[in-house]
Amino acid sequence: MDVKILITGSTGRLGKEITKLFPDALCPTEKELNIINDSSIQAYTSKHKPDVVIHLAAMTSAEECEKNKELAWKVNVEGTENLLKSTIAANPNIYFLYTSTAGVFSGDEGDYNENSKTNPSNYYCQTKLAAEERIKNYKNVCIARSNFVPRGPWPHPKAFTDRYGTYLFASGLAKAIKEIVIARAKGILHITGDKKLSMFELAKITTPNVLPMKLSEYVGPKLPVDLSLRSTRWKTYSLND
Repeated sequence: MDVKILITGSTGRLGKEITKLFPDALCPTEKELNIINDSSIQAYTSKHKPDVVIHLAAMTSAEECEKNKELAWKVNVEGTENLLKSTIAANPNIYFLYTSTAGVFSGDEGDYNENSKTNPSNYYCQTKLAAEERIKNYKNVCIARSNFVPRGPWPHPKAFTDRYGTYLFASGLAKAIKEIVIARAKGILHITGDKKLSMFELAKITTPNVLPMKLSEYVGPKLPVDLSLRSTRWKTYSLND
């Protein structure tokens, strides 16, 4: 019997890569499945009854989340929980993978594993952690934390020399997520690259002429400094995977 996979946020940076790996997946538009509308969620999930959900849809801009906290909470927290509850109602054996962020940690120390203490530094990351808390005790749920960027030209003229992470490109993270879905891994997993890089070092891989900058030059919501991850529960990937 074919496994029916639902991908939310399929038009985003990661979603585009994941849909390449699951070409037969359900990829609804916002009109077809509105993550902040309970009736829309229930109607879609009861009609399609997916076996697997890969939940990517979210407000991801730290600045936008700070400006519109109510909407960020509805999308990132309530939307995630309501989607899970509705898919369970439609299919009690649903496997639900939620993509979270390394930003659930403070970024003061780095080298965080799945058991490290969480302490998000801005509202976007607070909502992602709140969603984790809402869903982590349901069965067949996987929370995948990561730090990724699309493989392509750096979208800004400068990149931080003093912010760090164990990054993956979106295509590599997509492959890792497919492996997790196939394995039906559960609980919290860190999906991480094998090298800690500054954002400037990362940017130069695809954009050699990018300019350096320091966090002291930045104006905006607080940004974590070191979000490097390691995993005690899953394998580590090469940035070139």
